[in-house]
Amino acid sequence: MKFAYRFSGLLGTVYRRGNLSFTRDGSSLISPVGNRISVFDLKNNKCETFPLATRLNIVCVGLSPDGSLAILIDEEGAALLVSLIGKCVIHHFYFHKPVHSVSFSPDGKKFVITKDNVALMYHAPGKKREFNAFVLDKTYYGPYDETTCIDWTDDSKCFAVGSKDMSTWVFGAERWANLIYYSLGGHKDVIVACFFEENSLDLYTISQDAALCVWQCDTELDGLKSMPPKNAAREKDAAGDDEEFLEEPKGEEIHGKANPSEQETREKVKYSRVAKYFFNKEGDFNNLTCAAYHKKTHLLVTGFASGIFHLHELPDFNLIHSLRFGSASGVGMAKRVIRAEAAGTFQQHGFISIFSRWTIHRNWRGGWEKHTSGVTAVTFTSNGYVILSASLDGTVRAFDLHRYRNFRTFTSPRPSQFSCLAVDSSGEIVSAGSQDSFEIFIWSMQSGRLLDVLSGHEGPISCLSFNPMKCVLASASWDKTVKIWDMLESWRTKETFIFNSDVLVVAFRPDGKELAVASLNGQITFWDHESAVQTGSIEGRHDLQMGRKELDKITAKQSAKGKSFTTLCYSADGQSILAGGLSKFVCIYNVKEQILMKKFEISCNFSLDAMEEYLDRRKMTEFGSMALIDGGAGDEDGVAIPLPGVKRGDMSYRHFKPEIRVTCLRFSPTGRSWAATTTEGLLIYSLDSGLIFDPFELDIDVTPSNIRKTLHQKEYTKAIVMAFKLNEKQLIQEVIEAVPSGEVDVVCSSLPDLYVEKVLEFLASAFEISCHLEFYLIWAHKLLMLHGQKLKTRSVRLLPVIQFLQKSIQRHFEDVSKLCEWNIYNIKYALAISKQRGTKHLAEEPSEDEETLDSDSDYLMQEVHKDNSSS
Repeated sequence: MKFAYRFSGLLGTVYRRGNLSFTRDGSSLISPVGNRISVFDLKNNKCETFPLATRLNIVCVGLSPDGSLAILIDEEGAALLVSLIGKCVIHHFYFHKPVHSVSFSPDGKKFVITKDNVALMYHAPGKKREFNAFVLDKTYYGPYDETTCIDWTDDSKCFAVGSKDMSTWVFGAERWANLIYYSLGGHKDVIVACFFEENSLDLYTISQDAALCVWQCDTELDGLKSMPPKNAAREKDAAGDDEEFLEEPKGEEIHGKANPSEQETREKVKYSRVAKYFFNKEGDFNNLTCAAYHKKTHLLVTGFASGIFHLHELPDFNLIHSLRFGSASGVGMAKRVIRAEAAGTFQQHGFISIFSRWTIHRNWRGGWEKHTSGVTAVTFTSNGYVILSASLDGTVRAFDLHRYRNFRTFTSPRPSQFSCLAVDSSGEIVSAGSQDSFEIFIWSMQSGRLLDVLSGHEGPISCLSFNPMKCVLASASWDKTVKIWDMLESWRTKETFIFNSDVLVVAFRPDGKELAVASLNGQITFWDHESAVQTGSIEGRHDLQMGRKELDKITAKQSAKGKSFTTLCYSADGQSILAGGLSKFVCIYNVKEQILMKKFEISCNFSLDAMEEYLDRRKMTEFGSMALIDGGAGDEDGVAIPLPGVKRGDMSYRHFKPEIRVTCLRFSPTGRSWAATTTEGLLIYSLDSGLIFDPFELDIDVTPSNIRKTLHQKEYTKAIVMAFKLNEKQLIQEVIEAVPSGEVDVVCSSLPDLYVEKVLEFLASAFEISCHLEFYLIWAHKLLMLHGQKLKTRSVRLLPVIQFLQKSIQRHFEDVSKLCEWNIYNIKYALAISKQRGTKHLAEEPSEDEETLDSDSDYLMQEVHKDNSSS
């Protein structure tokens, strides 16, 4: 129960590739982020990442029309059928080759995927239980090169497929007598997108060289004629034969021809090109990369490689607006957009969502761009209203979270690159360590002045940490030492601990009585910094379990011998410690027993490096690893945008695969969740106690029936103790809410000290979901007033529970205060309107209804003033 942390969110990650999809109501956006999917709630400004993942990065996402199912396909063609309601995986399927696109039919009965030069149509999984959710219906052949895009007609009778061979194919979902397949040309580059007009077979095709072709069909959708089935009797016999078993139905195959004979095109559907338009590309090296079309409003948005977006009205091709992604100018702008690849999509109501492959800032509350180099450390002050950041540009900046501005900038006398940062518990002293001058700089938060420069280390400063309870600073360095500095004694060195290898990170326990140190040899040592005595050590090198990189010459087991932990963090109660480093695992150790309690695998994405445990022989050739071979020029995943002067390909391009690693770990003050900054983004793990049975001092007589019987006899204290022994949340809630409000004082005074902490923890969690706000506030008030002195003696151990309770009450206070202010404003507005109406009709005598309304308004305002004065 204590370590039952589960994945609950992914923040700060970047869009890499894949298509975007809006939900049916248009209020949420589904986006692939690496090998996971995130749902952005556009109304409430919230983001949720599902607790499921594919083996590799997601390439395409197909969303069902009703918004209940989604198909996720990764780089190798492995597919997951996901329930968006239950947030779970329903079915696994493997397409054996990379898939380029997937699309459900508007009626939700079929879906089409494209791989290589083939389009495969499957029966969509229904609401009933099926052994095989993916049943192949038809296979369509026609394009000579890889397919790129899919679009359906509104009635799901036909679909169009674009290809890299500069052709577009229209196929019938059924075998229509006058339309089985049709090939369209007219382009000189790869087809990027194709769109049907609303309730029509008319088609728009867009190519990479920024050309738009408008195709008109001589037949309406209602004019498609159904074809009588061939060999109906044989099909009927085959369907009725229950004894015959087929391992895998292959479905029907349809082979299209680019140049059919006149006899084959007689009495068939015909297309004619009505118009051809060209976009203003603003340069020769500016390809069209994406497009989206809103059928109801006839709006087309197109994105280019330079970050430019055009909005046109079709079919007249009227330019409505031009946008540019990014605000930088000059050379900086050119650097930002030279490799910008964007994806855009329309939702149902015509809004546009634009994602760039460079960065997506999900700063739902705010963000700053003040530093001119990489940010190496961030930290909050104790009050939580100020955040400080250290950077390699030689500055430490303080930001106000109320006004969202940079109100203080700390600099050193000579330029230095800051690698670590710490602030004391009072928030008055700021310290930063330098990695080039080997010095520690101390500033005052109020004045911004440099107070002192601490010298003594002979290597780069790797970590700084203030004692939460005393004016003591611990500094770690690559010179194999940890120094303890006392602020009250003119910043003199109090103690120096010497290690056998470079020190990477130090961390104080929340009560300030213990110091944890991680060194380069993979050890975590614990020290009593007052007496300079080592109290314990953990050999964590073998717990890292390093993966093997693509270009490694040695095994993962041998490479793990040189790895170590690079970040440490104590839990809120100080009994356990989190450790992470250059590995996909995060370890939780028990400090007292010095044993490994649990390991968390933060990623299963094999698109990252150092994920393989053993050498993959399939990626080896007689000349070495295939990872040494760069991507081909002009491929979709290789070099898409050439440098100026290069006619084909980009000679400066190199294949790069990011390595999985954990750079920082932090526990929440309540101890119910922890966060890790990794290669994939900011991962958040939280406790999920919903389905875990964790009794406490359980006795044979403690049963739900006996608890309810005791409650019926009005023995409330005994019933509460028995409920907490069984430790079922619903039963505890039932017992506590059955206590009359007048008896709360008596019950709280008779509760044993051991159960006061448990009741407080339950109240903190109940505040988040219960509507009985005043009742639970009475409980919290009585418990703290009666047991405050005893709880104060155990304040260090109870700190997470008290902070959890404070957080829950503060959240309710903010919500209720806003509601009250809004109600007061509405009452004042109603009074002002009534007074205006009274002055407007002075000559007329007020009616009885108006008099009662005015008297009611006056009474309401008097009550509001009374409440304000009492509060």
